[in-house]
Amino acid sequence: MPKAVFIEANGGEYEVEVSVGQSLMEAATDNMIDGVVGECGGVSSCATCHVYVDEAWFDKLPPADDLEESMIDVARDPMDNSRLSCQIKMTEELDGIILRLPVSQF
Repeated sequence: MPKAVFIEANGGEYEVEVSVGQSLMEAATDNMIDGVVGECGGVSSCATCHVYVDEAWFDKLPPADDLEESMIDVARDPMDNSRLSCQIKMTEELDGIILRLPVSQF
C-alpha cells in the first residue's frame, strides 16, 4: 500500500499507509495527525487541510482547480507549493509523497 509522510511544523514526522483513491486529508484525519483538520469533510470549502507539498512531489500532482486555488488564497500562510490535502488522491505514483504542515490551520 502506498505511503504518505506528514511532517509537522515542529518536526514531528508520521508515515501513514494510504489506500489508492483515498484523499490525503482522509488519511491524515484517519490517523489522527494534528495539523490537518478537514473541517468541511473534503469539499474544498474551508482550507483546514492545507499542506505544503514537498517540491520533489509538487509537479507530480494534477494542477489545482479554480475552487481549490480560491481556498488556498484564504489559507493561513499560503506558499507556491500549497495544496488542499482533500484534493490530492493517492495513487501508486505518489507512494512516499512528503507533505509539510503549517504551524496552524486557523
